[in-house]
Order: sequence, then C-alpha cells, then structure tokens
Amino acid sequence: MAQTCGNVVVHLIFSTKLRQPLIAPDIRSDLFAYLGGIVRELRGKALIVNGTCDHVHMLIRIRPAQSIAELACVVKANSSGWIRKKGHNVFAWQAGYGVFSVSESNVPAVTKYIAAQEEHHKRQSFQEEFVAFLKKNKVAYDERYIWD
Repeated sequence: MAQTCGNVVVHLIFSTKLRQPLIAPDIRSDLFAYLGGIVRELRGKALIVNGTCDHVHMLIRIRPAQSIAELACVVKANSSGWIRKKGHNVFAWQAGYGVFSVSESNVPAVTKYIAAQEEHHKRQSFQEEFVAFLKKNKVAYDERYIWD
C-alpha cells in the first residue's frame, strides 16, 4: 500500500463580512474552540486559533492531500451557521481569505504572533496587518477585491 507523507502547516486568516465587529467577547472562546473542532473533524489539527472582534487567525496542520480551499470553505460555512444558531443572525464571514505556508521551524513564532492578537491590534488595524502579510509573502493583490 502506498503512503503519502508530509507536514503541511498553514496560517489561515479571514475576516467578518466588511470587517464588522461581529465576534463578540462572549462568543469568542467558544467560536475559536468550534473552529478547531471543525478542523479536527476534517482530520487536521488546529495548533492555535485566535483573533479579535473582526477577524480570525488559525494555524493549522493539514493532510498533504487536503484542499486548503475546501477546508476554508467548510470552516467558514459551518462556523457561520453555528454562530447564527446562537442568535447572532446577521453574522457572516468575508467571501475570501488569506493563507500562508508556515515551515515547521516557524511554528513557534507564528503561534506566539497569533496568541498576541489583542495586543497586536492596539497598534495595527486588520487591513494594515493583512496587506503586510500579502507583501511579506510576495502575494500579488488588487485592493479593490480584498475587502469584501
């Protein structure tokens, strides 16, 4: 039997629709746990999930054969449904997302960065942070389309 091996770690970032502050403090920890549970159901591992009132960062280890696009779609669809069932009827995620590969040697630094989101965003907006990620990772983008 053939075996496919790999260690695929990605940093997934996505925002609420129009970056509205919809992730209230009273649901935040449950939401982050729920997001990790979705990843677990997809046979991946959420190393850390954190964010603020308007966006989420997830550091995820996935299977080599797993589609990042499919994972992002399932994570966002299932979690938005869960939040709406909790009574937050206007909740929605942005249509897109950002995803960046992370080497195993950088997992501790990215974990630390994600853990410090509240502190980090006292100095920098989500938009500034996201554009900085795109530039750092040499991702071409058109600003007209990244802020849905």
